[in-house]
Amino acid sequence: MKYNFDEIIDRSGTDALKVEGVKSNWGREDLMPMWVADMDFRTPPFIMEAIRKRCEHEILGYTCKSPDYFSSIEQWLEKRYQWTVNEKMIQFTPGVVAGLALAINCFSNPGDKVLIQTPVYHPFFLVTEKNEREVVYNPLILEDGQYRMNMEEFRELAKDCKIFILCNPHNPGGRVWSKEELSEVAEICYENNVLVLSDEIHADLTLPGFQHIPFATVSEKAQMNSLTFMATSKAFNMPGLSSSYSIIENETLRRAFISYVNRMEVGGGHLFAFQTVAAAYTEGADWLSQLVAYIKENVDYLDEFLKKNTPKIKAIRPQASYLVFLDCRELGLSQEKLIKFFVDDAHLALNQGAMFGKEGAGFMRLNIGCPKSILQKALNNLKNAYDEQNYI
Repeated sequence: MKYNFDEIIDRSGTDALKVEGVKSNWGREDLMPMWVADMDFRTPPFIMEAIRKRCEHEILGYTCKSPDYFSSIEQWLEKRYQWTVNEKMIQFTPGVVAGLALAINCFSNPGDKVLIQTPVYHPFFLVTEKNEREVVYNPLILEDGQYRMNMEEFRELAKDCKIFILCNPHNPGGRVWSKEELSEVAEICYENNVLVLSDEIHADLTLPGFQHIPFATVSEKAQMNSLTFMATSKAFNMPGLSSSYSIIENETLRRAFISYVNRMEVGGGHLFAFQTVAAAYTEGADWLSQLVAYIKENVDYLDEFLKKNTPKIKAIRPQASYLVFLDCRELGLSQEKLIKFFVDDAHLALNQGAMFGKEGAGFMRLNIGCPKSILQKALNNLKNAYDEQNYI
């Protein structure tokens, strides 16, 4: 491989949340950090070169969106997803969650209902509650090792909701939703005047054998009734740059959202927000292909290891991303004891499943976006803890 994903990089002393946050969250420093959703691989060299090149000019002044920024997004979406967009449809946002917060405030009022599907990325319900909207839960169904939507319940709940936040691909379950599923969601939401906010931040990390489908592309109803939020942050390991964007094809929705963003004065971006995106999308295809292949190998290794050594802990095999939801319910532990097992016995810092909603109780989320040697060490820790507890 051209790029070395086996390299171990010491992140201590860099204010990395994944490392420095272990002590503040768990009160100790002897845990392997496998939680925060960034990767332990070097940010790609073409991203770093774009930053270095900009820093060569020693005036760090206000910046604007370059033509390369827009054209790189347009070309990436066209080539990768056969999605034709243009510059006027693209709006910078300072992060996907920030974009969701802006959209919630733009298109709903305090007290309105927002529909989500748990277990799901916890900021979905946190940002809804913080903005004084009511969260309505439509739990996913875990069946044959994969999550699926409860469409019958979704159809009923949508009747009283103003907004639906879609996680596409899903985090933490890793599902890549099918065109049929997305089309049904689009139909239901359009019929009930429910605006769809589609978080597609993990799209570019879709694993071999699966194909991500942008929600807005499945039908005209989806196209006219949605805002899509995307970013280079997860796929190219640059979340600290807080550079994401929305795609809005409906002109009425687009004008309303851009007007709101401008009123909040958060649409201007920052010095490194645009060159880095352009670099990722114009130079990053080969790097991303090798990364995704490496993650797939880690998924395979994890799955085989668990089946052989810790059979009561099962991986929900992700169809996208480096985040893996571990089904630990067969251990028969309470949530408190499950966390204690991973922390005190296995010495691992993971995200506990309950943070993604009550349906996540009995699960843990593991970040395998790391060199294989680190994953092997973490899994050996888990096996030793499993054996010491004499789970059979």
